[in-house]
Amino acid sequence: MDDAHEPASRVGRFRRYDFDSMHLQVGSRLQLTLYHGTKPAQYFTSLIGYVKDEYLLVKIPFDNGLPVSLLDGERLTVRAFSGTNVCTFFSTVERLFLKPLYYVHLAFPQMIEGTPLRQALRVKVNIPATLTSPTGGEASVVISNLSVAGALLEAEQELVEAHQAIELEFMLVAHLHESENVSIPVHAKATVRNVNLVHKANSPEDHDKYAYGVQFMELESSHRILLQNLAYEAMVEDRQRLV
Repeated sequence: MDDAHEPASRVGRFRRYDFDSMHLQVGSRLQLTLYHGTKPAQYFTSLIGYVKDEYLLVKIPFDNGLPVSLLDGERLTVRAFSGTNVCTFFSTVERLFLKPLYYVHLAFPQMIEGTPLRQALRVKVNIPATLTSPTGGEASVVISNLSVAGALLEAEQELVEAHQAIELEFMLVAHLHESENVSIPVHAKATVRNVNLVHKANSPEDHDKYAYGVQFMELESSHRILLQNLAYEAMVEDRQRLV
């Protein structure tokens, strides 16, 4: 059985994964590491698609408004975040497609290694949201941390009780490339798992707030990808944002 189709197994301190176990979808965030400069350079990009066992289609990343230089036959490292694993594999540039679409064919991975993470990385955020209670009433809340599994909400008053079903609406930013970000509305059904009164004492203006731990029950696949990307970027660029 060849490495690309081997089930997950331990290889040293890493695990071996097959391609399907990464659960990559169109729009999944990738990190490319290039080696043709004086030192390795890392860029974020996204997956456009793939042909199984043949090649990957990936957007060419941009840097300072310009497409990053890639060379035919160049070897590079690709990192992908599945939501519970960080997977790494080597690839090579097979064909470049420049203006106006700017994408690249990368060789299909032959060996994938990964590090398992906890079930759902939580990221510190400060996102305004609207909570709809079981009675249909709406209230403003702030999402203070977020993951593919759920969120922690803060509000000025007691809104709902534990074990109640709610709906949550908020905006997430999708990074298309350095100069193009799009705000995507997210609508999620969730269940309140716990309610706590949080004592704030950082400044005289702070006052107690209610904190609601919620678990997502229904989440569109495209929204799940956005949340995975949020966690991945925090893990790579700013680990202090991880809860």
